Amino acid sequence: MRIRFWGTRGSIATPGPGTNHFGGNTSCVELTTSGGNLLIFDCGTGVRPLAVELMANSARPLRASILLGHTHWDHIQGFPFFVPAFQPDNRIDIYAPEDSHRSLHEVLAGQMEFTYFPVELGQLPATITYHDLTEGTREIGGARVVTQYLHHPAITLGYRVEADGVAVLYLTDHEPFSDKFWRGDAEPGRLESILHEGDRRHARFMAGADLVIHDSQYTPEEYASKKTWGHSTYEYVVELAAAAGAQRVALTHHDPTHDDKFVAEIERKAQAVAAQRGSPIEVFCAYEGCELHLTPSRVLQPFTAAEPLSVPVLHRSFRILVVDDDPLVRRLATKILQQNGHAVIEAANGVEALRLVDAERPDLMVLDLDMPELPGLEVLKILRSKPVTAHLPVLILTATGDEQTTRAGFDAGASDYLTKPFSIPQLTARVHACLARAASG
Repeated sequence: MRIRFWGTRGSIATPGPGTNHFGGNTSCVELTTSGGNLLIFDCGTGVRPLAVELMANSARPLRASILLGHTHWDHIQGFPFFVPAFQPDNRIDIYAPEDSHRSLHEVLAGQMEFTYFPVELGQLPATITYHDLTEGTREIGGARVVTQYLHHPAITLGYRVEADGVAVLYLTDHEPFSDKFWRGDAEPGRLESILHEGDRRHARFMAGADLVIHDSQYTPEEYASKKTWGHSTYEYVVELAAAAGAQRVALTHHDPTHDDKFVAEIERKAQAVAAQRGSPIEVFCAYEGCELHLTPSRVLQPFTAAEPLSVPVLHRSFRILVVDDDPLVRRLATKILQQNGHAVIEAANGVEALRLVDAERPDLMVLDLDMPELPGLEVLKILRSKPVTAHLPVLILTATGDEQTTRAGFDAGASDYLTKPFSIPQLTARVHACLARAASG
């Protein structure tokens, strides 16, 4: 299997003398299997030079599969310049996360409206097929591809590609679920020692990977002011990948403010994190033109999700109970959920919440932990003690993200965890994940 990086920058392209080595083009990675199947991760500005290369050296007609992590502009802005789409004999399959408001075709057509671009999407002569994805496993381009949701303000998928006896993961954009990696009462560096179930699930997705390509846009110092923006630190990525037993990590999606000297220092510090853990994992910062040839070094263990989320739920309406003693939080959550087509019930305290659960039978509860009279943790324990609500999805809200609160919530049976203040896309994505997990269970 051959991997080549064509775009390693996040947010916006940054060409210039300060980015000559690591590159200024936005996200694009080429994967070619030993059988000649072509998979392209993301269509940032890096896809334009890839397209030129393909047209010059590939067989005709061309068949390509494009896997978009999500459709933020820095991941799709190069698509209008993907020259193979202008050739009538070529066949292109484009995959991206299912969106609750617009199809993938509509999203890509939006940036190619005549106002913004001289050629509209419908005028492209190639045969283009659009695939809206949820979590699951499927065959794409002759490879086994597993998708899993990432933690980002927009609904985002990570991809695990298994082919030729190796596993490659493409994970951008993703943010830590918790500010703290490890449980205080466990040995750091082990999967079971990861504090938050979301981070543990993310690490399990990387298990045994030959190569993990992962967003690491921020330093730990920068992340403090960038929290909720949907990106990782190099420290988080190395810690989780090492715990997962990955062999190699390519840090990518470099911040536009980071020049070559800064990224090289991030690489040095990331390698130091691996050394401190005593891990043999190879760590480097991806750069444009970097080419890797992967061959099996051990028996590949196909990934199987413990909780596969293969049931589409985005276009369905659900009944959701929002429980919080703060009327402003209830109002915000209700407005967000109603805009997504859900029917929302509100409760101002735990006692009222339990009554409404019995009367209304909601599909999901959004539950604040810190409430007077009957705290959310006690409400959760009561729900889990009853057969009828034992499996009701519960997304807990809290103003604190400390280890004790996090562990207590998951130990009591929480489905997921969201720290206040939260953004609109964050709540939407977490609710969607909870509902999908419940629908597939």
